[in-house]
Amino acid sequence: MKGLENFIYTILGSKKKKRMVLVLTALAFVGTLMMFPTKLVLAKMLPGKSDNTFSIYVDTPTGSSIEQTKAVSECVIDTIKDEKEIMNMELFLGQGVPLDYAGLVKGSAMKHTEDVAEISVNLTDKHTRDEPSFLMVQRLRPIVKQKCDSVVPGTNIRFIEQPAGPPTLASVVVEVHGDNLEKIRSLSMDVAKILKKTDGLVDVDVMADDIYDKYELIPDKEKIARSGLSVKQVNNILYLAFEGMQIAHKNSKNNPDQIPMFLILTKPSKKLASQNKDALQSKLSSLNLMNKKGMLVPLSEVVNIRKVKSNPKIMHKDLDRMINVTAETDMVSQVYPLLDAREKMIKYFSREYKVEKEPGMSTYMFDLHLTDKKTGERFLLRWDGEMKVTLDTFRDLGGAFIAALILIFLLLVVYYKSFVLSGIILLGSFLSIIGVILGHWVANWFTQETFFLTATSLIGFIALMGISSRNSLLLIDFTKSLMECHGMEKRKAIAVATATRAKPIALTAVAIILGSALLASDPVFGGLGVALISGTVAAVFVSLLFVPVLMHSVKAMDFEPADHCDVNNISITK
Repeated sequence: MKGLENFIYTILGSKKKKRMVLVLTALAFVGTLMMFPTKLVLAKMLPGKSDNTFSIYVDTPTGSSIEQTKAVSECVIDTIKDEKEIMNMELFLGQGVPLDYAGLVKGSAMKHTEDVAEISVNLTDKHTRDEPSFLMVQRLRPIVKQKCDSVVPGTNIRFIEQPAGPPTLASVVVEVHGDNLEKIRSLSMDVAKILKKTDGLVDVDVMADDIYDKYELIPDKEKIARSGLSVKQVNNILYLAFEGMQIAHKNSKNNPDQIPMFLILTKPSKKLASQNKDALQSKLSSLNLMNKKGMLVPLSEVVNIRKVKSNPKIMHKDLDRMINVTAETDMVSQVYPLLDAREKMIKYFSREYKVEKEPGMSTYMFDLHLTDKKTGERFLLRWDGEMKVTLDTFRDLGGAFIAALILIFLLLVVYYKSFVLSGIILLGSFLSIIGVILGHWVANWFTQETFFLTATSLIGFIALMGISSRNSLLLIDFTKSLMECHGMEKRKAIAVATATRAKPIALTAVAIILGSALLASDPVFGGLGVALISGTVAAVFVSLLFVPVLMHSVKAMDFEPADHCDVNNISITK
């Protein structure tokens, strides 16, 4: 270690070299922080998780028939069935798949209409597959959409993966709040258009029913009575014709319960020639009921047809009427598309609304408040989903990191009775972030998918604080002992202490690196492993180069020889 001692001694003896070390360290720190706005390193709550299954949600336009939904679903199945990694698929028409981790919050259990379907896709074991499930989804999504979206115009096909972290409604959710239902529907459609034009966002969906024309069949009680029929007869024949109804039971020795038997017209019989009132009137004219006198009465004579608008579902949250607009990210962080889409929304809505941003740094700091310039009505665009979980997690971990810094600083002040020395140790520990960010940038070059700086990466950085602080403590304590017990001048003492403590610092770093190497390849905890490995490497260089320069530059390190000192406890490298 004599060479390292001479190297440090030379640097400390030159103001130019000391200034160069400080400048290079500052440039490295600023340069690594600039990797976030330049998108060289991307932040995300958790990376994609490779699983053995994923789901495909098919949403045809509101009011579509089960046959139309089935046609789209079969197109999807035919498109992906030849994938060698797909073991089997199961189609659930008019309902959601049995509840899984993703479906718990995506409303799968509430799907019971003819315009929805879900396809459960089971893959080969993830440990034997070369392609992770999230990369397979990314590859298949545009192929399926291009081929099957046009089967029924207005269809929305979404690929749903099992979440790696807390289940959320979607990666990006925009809640459109307001009292005017018609206005918030219009706003939600505008928001969806903007999200569709935002790079990195896919599977955009407005969670609201379409408003469409429908026909109500209303039995005319007066005409029914004059025709010798009953209202019950008319209702029964209508249900038999269009819905089907249970007319009997069947017993079976293989089934403990009775099996219901349904009666319904055949599909060609109940199918309308076209979607208009005349076609429905013609169909009713072909259905006859026999009255008490044995005469056949056409249904069209006793049933009135009325054209009305459909009644969409109304959603509320915290007693506020709202509509959700959801979007998934295409292997990118949620934050960057959010910021892009938010700026587009501010520009777009400013034409008709007064747009105000959420003041301060609250939980909902990205929210937008809209006030109609003509009517004065107020609306709220609130951001939610995995994006909000990401921001909340990074905020909480950032708070934990600041709390750790403060506690470490207070303990060091109590120990050294010096704010300057405590600040040196703290600054040296904080600079390990240089290695954490650089490590993620380097790791991104060796992975097939984007290597994000995740919540687990921040946990690793917080853990590094103690390790980095220990390195600086070793140097300061040993330097202090050399100056007090051996009367060594400061420059020489710092150089000797750095050379002497370099070996234990390096051995500790090697142990951490080897122990963390197993985590680096994990899809979820890879960020933790990379943060510990690269942060530890950076902490070694900061401790052995940057910290000694700071120690030599401050007067707090000017220790005088002590009257009483146990020299046997001091070991100096020769």
